[in-house]
Parts: sequence; C-alpha cells; structure tokens
Amino acid sequence: MAEEQKIFKVTIDNITIDVPAGTTILNAARKIGGEVAPPAMCYYSKLKGSGGKCRTCLVEVVSGSTVDPRPMPKLVASCRTNVMDGMVVKNITSEKVIDVRKGVVEFLLINHPLDCPVCDQAGECHLQDLTYSHGAEQTRYEFERRTFVREDIGDYIQLHMTRCILCYRCIYVADQLTNKRVHGILDRGDKSEISTYISKAIENDFSGNMIDVCPVGALTDRTFRFKNRVWFLKPVDAHRDCDKCHGQVTLWNRGDEVFRVTARKDEWGEVQTLSDGKPGWICNTCRFEKKHASDWVIEGPTKINRHSVISQGHYVGNVGMIMPPDPLDKVLFGRQPHLLLDIHDVSKVNQLEVHLSELEGPAVSNTFNGDPHASGHNVTDVKEGV
Repeated sequence: MAEEQKIFKVTIDNITIDVPAGTTILNAARKIGGEVAPPAMCYYSKLKGSGGKCRTCLVEVVSGSTVDPRPMPKLVASCRTNVMDGMVVKNITSEKVIDVRKGVVEFLLINHPLDCPVCDQAGECHLQDLTYSHGAEQTRYEFERRTFVREDIGDYIQLHMTRCILCYRCIYVADQLTNKRVHGILDRGDKSEISTYISKAIENDFSGNMIDVCPVGALTDRTFRFKNRVWFLKPVDAHRDCDKCHGQVTLWNRGDEVFRVTARKDEWGEVQTLSDGKPGWICNTCRFEKKHASDWVIEGPTKINRHSVISQGHYVGNVGMIMPPDPLDKVLFGRQPHLLLDIHDVSKVNQLEVHLSELEGPAVSNTFNGDPHASGHNVTDVKEGV
C-alpha cells in the first residue's frame, strides 16, 4: 500500500491553504491565484530544471515552519523553495519584496531596448506587464546598452538577442522536446548570448515551441513578423488531426484570415495541460504551415483575461459565445435599412464591376452609364460642369 502523502499548511499574504509536501512556494501561491502569485520570467512548470534565474519571484518568509518559526534571513526565490508545514510567506504584503522586485525589473531593463511599438511580442509580453506593475519611470543606467545583430536561426524563427533576458526557457525546450539541440548560451557575464552552433539552423519539428515559452520578444515567428497586432486579432480555439502532436491550438484571426497559430496557454502564460495530463506542445506543421481556417475545426473563442489588451473590443463580460445586442433596430425604430443593406442596387453607383483604383482619372457619370473603364472627363471638365 502506497504511503500517504503529507499535507502542509502554508499561509501566503494572510491566506492559508493546504498543499502536498514538495510543493514550491510559487505553485502554492498559484493555487490561491490573483496577485498573491509572484511573477515569474524564467520558471516554467512544464520544463524540468527551469527557474532560479530571473529573481522576479522573490518572496519574504517571515516564519519558516511550525517546528522552526524563525524567519529566513534573506528573500528567497519562490520557484525554487519548497513549503514547510506552518510556513508564513509575504508577497504583495511585504514592502521589502515590492522594493526588491522593482530593482530586479530595473536590472532586467538595463539592456532591454525600448522597442515595444515595433516588437511583435507587444501586448502579450510578460516583461511589459511586469514593468507596468513594478518598473521605475526612468532608468538610472548611464552606459551604452549592449546590442546584437538579428539572426535567423531557421526558416521560421528570428532571434533578437538584444531583447533576451537569458531566462534559459528556449534551452530547456530544445533539451526536453527535441532530439538534437543546436543552440545554447555562449560566453559569460554581460557577454552571454544565445546562438546556434556554428550558424546551424534549428530545424526540429517542435522548435516553434521556443517562441511560445519566450517571455519577451527575443524569439519571433518569421511568418507573423510585422503582419498585425495581437489586440487586432481574435483568438479562437481549434483542433485538427495531426500525426505529430495533439493538434489543439489557438488561431489568431482577423476576419477569415489566420495570421498565426500558437499553443493554447493557461492564466500563467504557459502551455495548457491536456486532458491526458501532458503539456500541450504543438508541432511546426500545425504552427507554421496550416494558415487557413479550412484546415481547422473551430471550437469557439479563446478565454482571455479581461484585463489583457488582447480582449479589447472582442468580448463582453465573461468570454463566451454570447454576442452583444444589435442596436440598429432601436436606432431605426424597427424600420429595415434597405439602403444600407442593398446600396449597390438602390443607388446605381459604386458598382462592383467598376474598379475605381484602375481608372486613369476621376469617376463621373459616364463611368457608370456605359464604359466601366472610362473616366469620361478630366478633373477640369468635372469642376466646370462640362
């Protein structure tokens, strides 16, 4: 008979919960949810060994356990520290944590460029959110920032090392999802950078997942670069039969056009766990080659946090299939808008077969009464009423 797992009581920001022994403070806080959960830029629950590098998840342990209630002398990384029975932790209720986290964000931004307006990660960038919550209004850094040349590390991925915060997530993805890692960290200290081995291309079928795990805009999708902004797109859940992965994805559409395909993510920005308990990684075929709505079975709108810029203009209240009422009937007092719905037949102008952009001059009556390709008169004739 299996030994019963121990359950520990831990208090985080004055909220007490029960968690299994071996749970980290960060995951215990995530069970509570909301602002109680510390931010994390390097930790990724689906990647073994991740965490302990960015220091954004630092918390204050004011009581170690029931057996040893002494506080820990320093702030600890919640992603690498396990809970003890009776532990008391402060996150947002600790002034020390807030002050140190502000310093960590300032450190992360020392070399990070302020190119959010042109970055494809804008609107879904974890560093952007963290800076908004904890960042200083201006930097104290006076030296020249480090810069790197953009590098294509395969047919589908472009590396902007200047934006990288060295979270190592992409390294863990290559180690744990692919059978041949060809990139890693080169050099040491402030010279450290991610690069491939002697300019080799990353061609593994699951390499696109490095884009999903990157918390900033260091790894971008070359098929989506500068095509659109995420807050202009409507994310929907979809699936297809795939012989390489589970085929459950999020499509980012505008109208009927699919601009990009990503793995489904949870509230912490990580890939969702599927019903079989496995992470929802997707293959490159689904991500980069299936860009038509007809390739997918649409399930419905993706659930988006109402505070996210991505939800702007797409949903009302809780995300679902409920559409807002059409105010047109109230405005027109029940009358049918025939002119609006059938403007071409009613007005006899702006005919569909007349392409105004192809006319050599301005469109006049002759354009619609006879030759659809004739402008009829020049600009001077029109102004003089000829």
